[in-house]
Amino acid sequence: MSRLWDISPVLGPATPPFPGDQAYEQRWTARIGPGCPVNLSALTLSPHLGAHADAPLHYADDAPAIGAVPLEPYIGPCRLIHAIGCGPLVRPEHLAHALENLPPRVLVRTCERAPTTWSDDFAAYAPETIELLAARGVTLVGIDSQSVDPATSKTLDSHRRLLEHDLRVLENLVLDAV
Repeated sequence: MSRLWDISPVLGPATPPFPGDQAYEQRWTARIGPGCPVNLSALTLSPHLGAHADAPLHYADDAPAIGAVPLEPYIGPCRLIHAIGCGPLVRPEHLAHALENLPPRVLVRTCERAPTTWSDDFAAYAPETIELLAARGVTLVGIDSQSVDPATSKTLDSHRRLLEHDLRVLENLVLDAV
């Protein structure tokens, strides 16, 4: 039987942004009162707060924006693979126990509890793991950390592999109960 899981964190002022990125801000533009029948607010935030899909344009200037990529890779059966405590990189050997009959979507859980504060110390995908999943027909990869690349990466090797194989990605997922 299929089950639908909400794997997105709640967004709010306490949501940690990537260092240097736009934090969550909300301001009221109208409040219920004399002459105003509704509450209205405006939000300012980075599209990389909380759970998010990286657009290929995020890591390649000549790549499509998120509105131009097909929706199909994001919808359908997936497999959650536990690689809790694997260290700084999710390597092929961390997924070896779950590679049989992979569906097109793979999410990897690397921590016991989704992070609620920023830390550079999170697990990311090793580029060879992206290669392995692409070779097995995976079209979407996800992870419960802030990025598929280490926080200090300037080359974004795993993001580059996603681009080479036209894979989609979800980051910062809440997989605690899955």
